[in-house]
Amino acid sequence: MTIPEVSVGRPVEIETVELEPVRVRVLPNGKLDSNNAAKYVNRAPKTLAQWRMQGIGPEWTKCGGRVFYNKEALDAFMRGKGACSWPPPLLAQ
Repeated sequence: MTIPEVSVGRPVEIETVELEPVRVRVLPNGKLDSNNAAKYVNRAPKTLAQWRMQGIGPEWTKCGGRVFYNKEALDAFMRGKGACSWPPPLLAQ
């Protein structure tokens, strides 16, 4: 795509990029399991596991031995406004 004129008077080439939608499964309560959360934030599941052990990354909960992330917490983390608190609620008891 070429724009005919800009402020300096030269044509500029603009590259367009097509984004692929990420398909993840969100449970009815708004939670994602580890694998879907990793896809959602574009990281490997192992990266999220390491972040959990280091006490960084998005907030998470554990239920029945499985780790879940709230979608709103993932969104806040990606915006830079949410972080994990250590220890997580289940370990603090």
